[in-house]
Amino acid sequence: MGLTKAYVQVYGQLSDVFQRMADGQAPEKFTSQHLKDLGFASANFRAVIPLLKALGFLSEDGTPTSRYHEYRNPAQSQHVMAEALREAYGDLFTIKANPTASDRKLIEGKFRSVHNVSPNTAKLMASTFYSLLDLADLSAAKPQPKEDDKPTEQVVPATEPKEPKTVTESATSPHHRPTLHYNIQIHLPATKDVEVFNAIFKALKEHLFE
Repeated sequence: MGLTKAYVQVYGQLSDVFQRMADGQAPEKFTSQHLKDLGFASANFRAVIPLLKALGFLSEDGTPTSRYHEYRNPAQSQHVMAEALREAYGDLFTIKANPTASDRKLIEGKFRSVHNVSPNTAKLMASTFYSLLDLADLSAAKPQPKEDDKPTEQVVPATEPKEPKTVTESATSPHHRPTLHYNIQIHLPATKDVEVFNAIFKALKEHLFE
């Protein structure tokens, strides 16, 4: 969470600034000269640049970010602004999920307490926030990926383990008689007497191999 201290005195014209940004191409660097090129030559508009950085529209060196480019799409501009406001003004949304004009005094008080500013500066900060809020749709859902874009999961059917056969019959060809294979298991007693084991193996030798 956070609460940016960036604000502008020309908050009443912020909608015009963002409209010009959406209509024009994104510059390599967003500078005060670019603002002039957009038609905002007054020195009061210079504060727009740190505000755009606080909103995540510009990187620290003034390069337009992906959020800047996404905002230029009219179909998602309101969602993009809502996302930017929730990041830059997160502390405000913890006290009011959907701020309205009736919450203005509460919001001004939040700016004063967090940033230790004068009442006049707090009003400018709140006015900046409300001007941006008019450009956002807080209820707008983030676009969901299309079905074709979703990763598909392959389900591999489970196979049951095969039990070992103790007796098997094999016939490699019709001319061969089937042969029988026996699997004999011996369970040795739990003893340390070597003579017991010797007697068992001796009996096996006598009855199976001789």
